[in-house]
Amino acid sequence: MSAVRLASISVDLDSLPHYCRIHGLPESLLDAEARTLIHRVAVPRFRDLLASVGAPGTFFAIGEDLESDPGAADAMRQAHAAGIEVASHSHAHDYALTRRGPTAIAEDLARADAAILKATGVRPSGFRAPGYTLNADLYAATVAQGYRYGSSAFPAAPYYAAKAAVMGALAAMGRPSRSVLDTPRVLLAPRVPYRPDPARPYRRGTGAVVELPMTVTPLVRFPFIGTFAATLPRGTMRAAYRACRADAFFNFELHGVDVLDAADGIPPELVRQQRDLRVSAAKKQERLRSVFQWLKDDFDVVTLRDAAGHFTATL
Repeated sequence: MSAVRLASISVDLDSLPHYCRIHGLPESLLDAEARTLIHRVAVPRFRDLLASVGAPGTFFAIGEDLESDPGAADAMRQAHAAGIEVASHSHAHDYALTRRGPTAIAEDLARADAAILKATGVRPSGFRAPGYTLNADLYAATVAQGYRYGSSAFPAAPYYAAKAAVMGALAAMGRPSRSVLDTPRVLLAPRVPYRPDPARPYRRGTGAVVELPMTVTPLVRFPFIGTFAATLPRGTMRAAYRACRADAFFNFELHGVDVLDAADGIPPELVRQQRDLRVSAAKKQERLRSVFQWLKDDFDVVTLRDAAGHFTATL
């Protein structure tokens, strides 16, 4: 009997102000419509994509958005009712959350959980760190919150190098990014599910909260994420997919902007910086639907919560 092979599809619902912060742009560029674009437009598109292939999904919601935007809270309420898992992407999506100290970290996670509970009626089972940045303080807070899993480790060398280069260029231009460059130790993190060492969560240990890293290819650790799947040549992504197809778990991570484009009302200043927004939303959705179908054909596609239940019992 062959071993169970699982895949999960998850979407980080970062609203557009966070992209302004990444690119060193003023948030005043965004009108009220643009600020609500992710939950108002991207979430329904992702729900349609998932439904088109009969796959479940996990949405990582930011508590602050659910508190400030009734439409966002309603979108998560409807997603939960449709069987989509709603997990925590923190309260404020503070890129420097790991630097805030245990008390502030605990308060942030608790506020996010409260907002998600209010919107969906269910406490979140999982957590993904802002900017994928994890450390001992943040890991300890996930244990204290009682999460079943974390999904923050992103051991992608090309992504890390590109992020460092962009942050350096923005700083040189006098537009420093609010992003935080993680420790290079993340590049040595396991690329498969593992129990972290609580003191050094990018290493294996005996931690209570299982870590489900985002998928990267073996050896070069090229990231298989939504932005690339939607925009790079299909042959490139097909080759990357084949390299990961034998894995016991495929964790496909996306962002809300992966199904948006400039015509959705995004300021041109942000479109110039976020190049994937120049690709039509229709084309990106078609590409993502193909990848979702690949996963559906080759894996048992489950929510991250259900994947965590499987790996918690086996790790």
